[in-house]
Amino acid sequence: MKDKVIKRGLVGAPLGVTISLLIALVISAVIGDGNFHPVAAELADGAGSELNAVIIQTVLSGLMGAGYAMASVIWEIDSWSLAKQSGLYFAITCVLMFPVAYCANWMEHSLAGFLTYAGIYVGIFVIVWLTQYCIWRKKIDELNAQVSNKAITD
Repeated sequence: MKDKVIKRGLVGAPLGVTISLLIALVISAVIGDGNFHPVAAELADGAGSELNAVIIQTVLSGLMGAGYAMASVIWEIDSWSLAKQSGLYFAITCVLMFPVAYCANWMEHSLAGFLTYAGIYVGIFVIVWLTQYCIWRKKIDELNAQVSNKAITD
């Protein structure tokens, strides 16, 4: 299990950086002024330069990607209930996401900014969780139907 966690972290880090870059590209396209906006302006101001800010955000995104990937092994612990897996995964990802989002200035540094960001995060988490649940439920139902059909024909 420990080897799997480490391997996933090594894959997750560059994936986190890639996702961060893709988000920056989408945000830049939406802003539509012809410039690339790799980081929040507040991060660039606080870091002293845009280059420093990009380095900070890249490291934070890599750490977050690694953390999410490492936490994904939770879903493979068959002896745990779905509620326990979901709760622990949610808790771990919150512990990863909120400090990174704060440090990278992805959220406003106020109670309202935190609550807004938390609401968006919870909403996205629930949508992704429900989507995955429905996909797996359908796959399980299809496998059960195949097993039943095979048992009937045997």
